[in-house]
Amino acid sequence: MVQPRFVRPTPSMPSPGTGEPNSSNLYVANCGPAVGLSHDAIAAVFSAFGEVKGVYAADDSGVRVIVSFADPFSAKSALEALGGRPCPDLDGRTLHIRYSVLQLPSQTQVSDCVPVSLADSDLNIPGLFLLPDFVTAEEEQQLLAAVDAQPWIGLAKRRVQHYGYEFCYGTRNVDTKKRLGELPSFVSPILERISLLPNLDCDLNLDQLTVNEYPSGVGLSPHIDTHSAFEDCIFSLSLAGPCIMEFRRYSVSTWKVASTNDGEEKSDHDTCIKKALYLPPRSMLLLSGEARYAWNHYIPHHKIDKVKEKVIRRSPRRVSFTLRKVRKYPCSCKYSQYCDSQKQ
Repeated sequence: MVQPRFVRPTPSMPSPGTGEPNSSNLYVANCGPAVGLSHDAIAAVFSAFGEVKGVYAADDSGVRVIVSFADPFSAKSALEALGGRPCPDLDGRTLHIRYSVLQLPSQTQVSDCVPVSLADSDLNIPGLFLLPDFVTAEEEQQLLAAVDAQPWIGLAKRRVQHYGYEFCYGTRNVDTKKRLGELPSFVSPILERISLLPNLDCDLNLDQLTVNEYPSGVGLSPHIDTHSAFEDCIFSLSLAGPCIMEFRRYSVSTWKVASTNDGEEKSDHDTCIKKALYLPPRSMLLLSGEARYAWNHYIPHHKIDKVKEKVIRRSPRRVSFTLRKVRKYPCSCKYSQYCDSQKQ
């Protein structure tokens, strides 16, 4: 079930000074789970002023909530009684309160331009496979703990870690002369599981790992992993949160060094086929053949996504493990229009 969304009242609405309530919903700062106050405890205090329909997280901070009353006059009473004053029943915290209004579904922007599929077979893209529950929930937590114990590299909108070889975003390539070492031991179970997959016609001696951490709302610009940088099979494990990945095939494509700006999207002036797939947490995505060499992959920069008529809010954090084999020779694939080796 999708959590209700709230926004500030519009300037045209009555102000608190007029004596009329603005809304039956209150935005309450300086209380929440992050400071040890459960939603139930907050609801119990505010229910002294009227029926509380629910208490919701106002954002991802854990210290701001929305208290939703059944009627606006109860909200007004609570604001006047508790706003700007220490509340003994909420650990003496001074509550900063203002009105908030429910955001209507039509106001919620969702990615509904491209229908989102739940199964790889629905896309009919050769070489694209999605393997749900590739790791267990326990293994997911162990992998997240392992990378969180390592230093992160900050980019404009996300953080990354590189193992085996560093990926250079300025050239979208790797320097094969600068090896960082073996892949970390915490991915050994993943590598072993990959090696057991049937009918894979590619080198599974994977030697490069990029870990990406995406905050809510941050995506990835459309791109094809540089042909000369990596060999055929590319594996991407999704952890901590879901996302929508869109795949685009352009009728004309001239290879060029891509921008490092994550927010920059490829122009749609060329004819473009678009398909989208829902990637659940703990799933493994495999790109090979046509899917790897000819289709751009892209994560929309949204905080919410629409999947089969259901609106899904992205998690505060999504972490991906992308495993690849560094190429030591020019690419000679049959998709020359997308290939930097053949364009150069």
